[in-house]
Amino acid sequence: MAALNIGAEEFQEFRDFLQVVAGIDLGQNKQYLVATRLRRIFQDYSCSTLAELTALIKSPSKHEVKQKVIDVMTTNETFWFRDTYPFDYMKSTILPTLNKENPGGRFRLWSAACSSGQEAFSLSMIIDEYMRDNFSAKKMLWEIVGTDLSSAILDKAKTGEYDRLSISRGLSLERLKQYFDKVEDDTWRAKPSIKSRVNFRSLNLQNSFASLSRFDIIFCRNVLIYFSADLKKDILTRMHAQLRPGGILFLGSSESLGGASGLFEMVHCNPGVMYRAKK
Repeated sequence: MAALNIGAEEFQEFRDFLQVVAGIDLGQNKQYLVATRLRRIFQDYSCSTLAELTALIKSPSKHEVKQKVIDVMTTNETFWFRDTYPFDYMKSTILPTLNKENPGGRFRLWSAACSSGQEAFSLSMIIDEYMRDNFSAKKMLWEIVGTDLSSAILDKAKTGEYDRLSISRGLSLERLKQYFDKVEDDTWRAKPSIKSRVNFRSLNLQNSFASLSRFDIIFCRNVLIYFSADLKKDILTRMHAQLRPGGILFLGSSESLGGASGLFEMVHCNPGVMYRAKK
């Protein structure tokens, strides 16, 4: 396929569409990115211009094509135990506190924009390690809900299977041996001990969170940077409503509360920070 020349008007129309359906603020001068990521879709659906593809995905009968476009335009960069400190702080401080306040209680954690599941499974491993090391915590019941907009990436997360490259990005050999089974030469599958407490479901962060019920902890990391300031404030306001009183929110290391700062209290984790929902 020859290099795609994307005009300013059709690029703007696509940008507007992507913001409406996915909340992604694509920014200016991203024509090359769009052309590169959509190349295969242009070929598969015999589209010669971006305007033609945009018209196709706006058709109510072309949901499959629209979902494929969303999947390829959604950034799914992820690691095991990304940035380290949220997971260390979970194990050293948050889990002991929750166990002391409510021994044997039921707890819920939301991994928003969970991508292919590494964050959700990392959290499950941390919980498992804490419970194995602390007899008093063995009655704690945890549910981790992982959500993402991309149906393709969620299908991958649900399998709990990862190739050598994925495994190498932040997962120690010790944890690999403890929590994964090798199923092929270059594929490992998460063991039931960490899969059983994780549920994955599709969710667009622009939509209502009411069906999720309430959480003790929310991880919403490295996704809000792609949204406009107004949408970011709206999402954080609705996340605050989903947290139980005093519940905890973790954002990405380069993200801030912006217009929703009045709803949370900053807590230093040394290093890093988390946010506690004000009552």
